[in-house]
Amino acid sequence: MSSVKKKRRLKISKHKRKKRRRRDRHKKK
Repeated sequence: MSSVKKKRRLKISKHKRKKRRRRDRHKKK
């Protein structure tokens, strides 16, 4: 159970990071 929760948290973190990066790119433009 702990492993699944940890994996899920990592996936969400990665997704959030990608979205933030996209916004940064737009702002730079």
